[in-house]
Amino acid sequence: MRVSVIIRCYNEERHIGRLLSGILAQTWPDVEIVVVDSGSTDATVNIVSRYPVKLVEIEPSAFSFGRALNLGCAAATGDVLVFASAHVYPVYRDWLETLAAHFSDPQIALVYGKQRGDERTRYAEHRVFARWFPDKRTEYQKHPFCNNANCAVRRSVWEQMPYDETLTGLEDLDWARRALAAGWGLTYEPHAEIVHVHEETWKQIANRYRREAIAYRRIFPQATFDVGDFVRLWLGNTAADWAAALRAGVLPREAYGILRFRLAQFWGTLQGYRSTATLDDHLRRRFYYPDRRLAAAPAPTRPDDLRIHYDAPPAEQERTS
Repeated sequence: MRVSVIIRCYNEERHIGRLLSGILAQTWPDVEIVVVDSGSTDATVNIVSRYPVKLVEIEPSAFSFGRALNLGCAAATGDVLVFASAHVYPVYRDWLETLAAHFSDPQIALVYGKQRGDERTRYAEHRVFARWFPDKRTEYQKHPFCNNANCAVRRSVWEQMPYDETLTGLEDLDWARRALAAGWGLTYEPHAEIVHVHEETWKQIANRYRREAIAYRRIFPQATFDVGDFVRLWLGNTAADWAAALRAGVLPREAYGILRFRLAQFWGTLQGYRSTATLDDHLRRRFYYPDRRLAAAPAPTRPDDLRIHYDAPPAEQERTS
């Protein structure tokens, strides 16, 4: 199988070099890299030009998440199409190998991997990552949750079923929903781990959850999220985060940030919903509900010789195209 990595980016000069370095450090041979830039005005394109990549450009006025993905997929030549946000980076050298291995099963259409934060990540978002991306593998997942910040799809399935270019977000969940309906399999693989860096303002956090809620309502027309949901889930998640922070001995430092993050998350969600039915219970819990069991077991360890040491001298990491 040939693997193509597709990266969507806009003004990612602070992050994209580390991601490209991590891709070049992978054990999988002959990786094609396609960067879809939507009008960056910083040094992103200049940094990308130092690496062996295929650059695809899209006008900001024509951008949607689905359109950028479809353009990247069309430009790629791989049998397996791996998606990575420009502000993520792989933890281990076998990230691509681990994702691609599942496509030896001809029924698998999508594999997504684990996400974690780093020292820049807000405490509550560490909890979100732990909730959404657990340490246990799921073969043939029954629900469509996935995330294109760290995901791979089978090209032949994408050719039959491109991404919806009209959605304001959650184009990954919509694609997975359609794939499941068509009889394809989805897998969650925690050993394919990346670090996802979010450095957003409170307003940007609220806007992210708002557009995702708008998209969710489009995908699931029966969905609703009212003021009662907002209050209950804001307070419930805040309380659960505070309890976890107390156990970790960091509550005084993190209490206000937790409160603000959960407020932005659920206030943004509230703004996106206007219908009158009920959310799918499984996905509702996956997206929103606090989980007080997150600290139950340590994550499994992986061989240190597979870990990418980004602070080490960059060997081939500055290779030019």
